Amino acid sequence: MSVEDRLSSFLGKKPTISNGVFIAPTAVVVGDVRLGEHSSVWYNAVLRGDINYISIGKETNIQDGVIGHLSDDHPLVVGNQVTVGHGAVIHACKIEDQCLIGMNATILDGAHVGKQSIVAAGSLVPAGTHIPDGSLFAGVPGELKKTLSEKQRSSLAGWSQKYLEVSKAHQSLE
Repeated sequence: MSVEDRLSSFLGKKPTISNGVFIAPTAVVVGDVRLGEHSSVWYNAVLRGDINYISIGKETNIQDGVIGHLSDDHPLVVGNQVTVGHGAVIHACKIEDQCLIGMNATILDGAHVGKQSIVAAGSLVPAGTHIPDGSLFAGVPGELKKTLSEKQRSSLAGWSQKYLEVSKAHQSLE
């Protein structure tokens, strides 16, 4: 598919915004972007679905300054109850449910973050990396540091729940 065909197919679409979604006034959500129920996209975040699509699950928060993009070969797919920390770059990757992506982390094309995993703040996940479910991945370049305990894994959804409350407070300001 040519660039022109991709732009016509993806950039020409309007975002699909489910019930209860909060998009901050300074966030940019453009093209083929699908936002699940009660998700939030915070101040100065960018989700640009111009040459492929972006899918964000339910109750997921894309925090301030996050850049979400894709490639010809890979969409950006983020699961349910995911927290993507301030300033992270998530590019053409897949992030499974209940993950925590730390501030200023970078996840590159074709990478796959397994469910209930943590990518530590400032880490680089190289292109094509597969992070197993329930992992702590950290460093530049990143590496698997440990397997999370069941208690650690089950606590990750709590970050998402906090942002549901915070987004409701921000919605009331509008």
